[in-house]
Amino acid sequence: MSETVSRQLEGEPTGPVDFLVLEFPGDKFDGSIMRNITDLVAAGIIRIIDLVVVTKSKYGSVASMEMQELSGEANDALAPLQAVISEMITRDDINGIADKLANGTTAAMLLFENTWAVKTQQAMLAANGRVIAFERIPHEVVVGALEDISAMRLAA
Repeated sequence: MSETVSRQLEGEPTGPVDFLVLEFPGDKFDGSIMRNITDLVAAGIIRIIDLVVVTKSKYGSVASMEMQELSGEANDALAPLQAVISEMITRDDINGIADKLANGTTAAMLLFENTWAVKTQQAMLAANGRVIAFERIPHEVVVGALEDISAMRLAA
């Protein structure tokens, strides 16, 4: 973990951390897709720990840039995210995502802390509670379960 992130996180409780990759068409990242995420940061719901933009040309060549390397419109659009560039997203992470990107696309790779969970965690600890299970259910599993429930209700 980089010294910058260690200093910022030192002594602070930290919430769960998620890795999110958003892909969209085109080879120029204008940041417009980030408006909702910016709102979450501004509200203190999440904190961006790392951010990398990856582009894959229509011919399959890949380029990646950390936030501090972006310029112009992309940098202006991402500045409100107040991202800490921790370098926790590794070259292996970038290469793995690049393999999955379609040609002619751009992706934003985000590592973010769910800061909303910190107060809940503190309250739980103050009540002498403990977490015994925590698991993110993939979206596809939730959709499948809801479809199954709907089908069972229709059959009943």
